[in-house]
Amino acid sequence: MSDIKISDIREEVDVCIIGAGHAGCEAALACARNGLETVIFTVSVDSIALMPCNPNIGGSSKGHLVRELDAMGGEMGKIIDKTFIQSKMLNVSKGPAVHSLRAQADKQSYTMEMRRVLENTDHLTIKQAEVTELLADYDESSDKYMITGVRIYNGGVYKCKAVVLCTGTYLNARCLCGESITYTGPNGLQAATGLTDSLKSYGIEMQRFKTGTPARMDARSIDFSKMEEQTGDEKIVPFSFSTNPDEIQKEQISCWLTYTNEETHEIIRANLDRSPIYAGIIEGTGPRYCPSIEDKVVKFADKNRHQVFIEPEGLNTNEMYVGGMSSSLPEDVQIKMYRTVPGLENCKIVRNAYAIEYDCIKPDQLYPSLAFKKFDGLYSGGQFNGSSGYEEAAVQGLIAGINAARYIQEKDPIVIDRSEGYIGVLIDDLVTKDNREPYRMMTSRSEYRLLLRQDNADLRLRKLGYEAGLISQQEYDYVVEKEKLINEEVSRLQLFKVGANKRTQEFLAAHDSAPLKTGTTMAELMCRPELTYEMLAEIDDERPSLSADVIEQVNINIKYDGYIKRQQKQVEQFKKIENKKIPEDICYDDVNSLRLEAKQKLNKYRPVSVGQASRISGVSPADISVLLIYLETYYKNKQ
Repeated sequence: MSDIKISDIREEVDVCIIGAGHAGCEAALACARNGLETVIFTVSVDSIALMPCNPNIGGSSKGHLVRELDAMGGEMGKIIDKTFIQSKMLNVSKGPAVHSLRAQADKQSYTMEMRRVLENTDHLTIKQAEVTELLADYDESSDKYMITGVRIYNGGVYKCKAVVLCTGTYLNARCLCGESITYTGPNGLQAATGLTDSLKSYGIEMQRFKTGTPARMDARSIDFSKMEEQTGDEKIVPFSFSTNPDEIQKEQISCWLTYTNEETHEIIRANLDRSPIYAGIIEGTGPRYCPSIEDKVVKFADKNRHQVFIEPEGLNTNEMYVGGMSSSLPEDVQIKMYRTVPGLENCKIVRNAYAIEYDCIKPDQLYPSLAFKKFDGLYSGGQFNGSSGYEEAAVQGLIAGINAARYIQEKDPIVIDRSEGYIGVLIDDLVTKDNREPYRMMTSRSEYRLLLRQDNADLRLRKLGYEAGLISQQEYDYVVEKEKLINEEVSRLQLFKVGANKRTQEFLAAHDSAPLKTGTTMAELMCRPELTYEMLAEIDDERPSLSADVIEQVNINIKYDGYIKRQQKQVEQFKKIENKKIPEDICYDDVNSLRLEAKQKLNKYRPVSVGQASRISGVSPADISVLLIYLETYYKNKQ
């Protein structure tokens, strides 16, 4: 099916990345930094790492993803550290498992900084062109297609060994604002109209999703005195483990909080018939956890108000993002409803809110490596895989890029499992579950979230990034030494005896802590909620000089020791079935006693492990028992 003419060939490279959004940028950098000649295609060079919706990076669970991406050698954390205008650690009143960093971005600066990185990366070429066709040859012996290249809109061909699809929301995109429909991508950019048919010709199953974005207001028309000011943290914590915290402490820009009201809701209810969502014009399925204001009013009819966040889009613009009020209602209705919100009575809309529909794949066609099951050399990441959000896109792009590079290098793919990172949870959910709406990461999706904290992402994943060729020897050595120092200090504190002497009792009294009746250890004192490692320095004459990041881990490891050990035991059980691999050539129809539904689901998803098989809807514990017995016999016969 390649049908490549010599005269059509423009370039011969190792990898082609289709799309330069957050997924495409990470994929391209992962390949190029491994020394592979890489070309990244975009419909507009000005849209590289574009933020067409919310002007921020991170947030609940999403902050975890950015930290993990950074630990593995990704770029997003470094870029936001250079371009943020406000930073805030969320959920600080709760335990460390749900602490999540969130930063407002200067959108224009973020895009420019990422573009600068791409343009100055060796082995990486940026190409403004629409890819319209995937080129591949069919191999009968493996019953798979083998990637040979891509064709662009003018007929030119780029021969390559691997392709990473990161098309975002551009495939056959159309934007809807009431009765007005424009066939463009986000922000009025050119849609990509040729590639879907090519993908379908190879048997790739597509689906239609939708998302939306709120209006942007002119800041000069907003009365901020009627809103609640939202300031950043006094001490700014960086996203990237390689960023020096002292270098990013700066003056921050405020965000603002206001609310809708019954008048707002009445205007929306009176015009639902003009909303494409409720008029039946929109075909795609929208994200459940990021609903439009129309959906909020209809589905949460008992609520008399909803939060509205007014957020600056950058330092050099007056545009303000109206978070919490995405909509596809007509412009005249938008003006009326926005002007009922306190502080927006005289608002002027710079950009109307709109919904956008686009083509994406059914992700059950992918392995956990993000390789297509029916192809050699084809990978995908981002919203094209049925997810939502910049952060979800970026981590998928990183993994897809890493594994495309490793495919060319003839190395085994890198796969992060559910016990190792939120990245593993995200990808496993995508490729294993029946996702009928855009997938959004949440901390509640992780079974082992106390182990998968954002603060220890480097300890969990730095070594994998080193293996992937994206982490330097110096960075790797640092995290090895850090882990050693943490373990040594935890052990010292667990053995350090503290007597019930006058010095200790006076210290405890000064910190409103109960006196000792008998001797204890320093670690046991640290378990008291009112005491910390830093406080105990007063009575700890043997305390070594440690960095802040080591001290943070010592505090958490001791205070949550019992809970951490309990989850570690759960992970041990998880690993037992996760490490039981299923051969790729297994025919589930030959597995006697498997229920018909289980056979159908297993044949469809082709799980790589028993653990993954156990998470497929329609596969029961009894089916897993049958499968384990079959595999035992299978491997014995192979010996």
